[in-house]
Amino acid sequence: MPKSHQKYLDWSPSRIIKWAGTIGEHSAKLVELIMQSRCYPEQGYRACLGIIRLAKRYDEQRLEAACQRAIIIGGHSYRSVCSILEKGLDQQPLPVAPKSKNITHDNIRGENYF
Repeated sequence: MPKSHQKYLDWSPSRIIKWAGTIGEHSAKLVELIMQSRCYPEQGYRACLGIIRLAKRYDEQRLEAACQRAIIIGGHSYRSVCSILEKGLDQQPLPVAPKSKNITHDNIRGENYF
């Protein structure tokens, strides 16, 4: 194993999630989602640590808002969070899902048909 990877051998996913939790609940949730999306949680360590490191460049409230937006839009990656912060989207209102309408039409059978 490369020396650059050996320093992470003692780390556990719960340790990184807990560390991200010091920033906020959305940061912890995003880090958890990143690790769950990989075959092995260790494959997500670098992205997760990069997200946590963004707190040095941006303040924690902005990072937390960016993580919340990334969760909503399904951008579970370091690159998504970084892009949200660079473009200032974390300071914009969150996207709202459109409300579904009940459609009535002769060709739609409805729930009582079955």
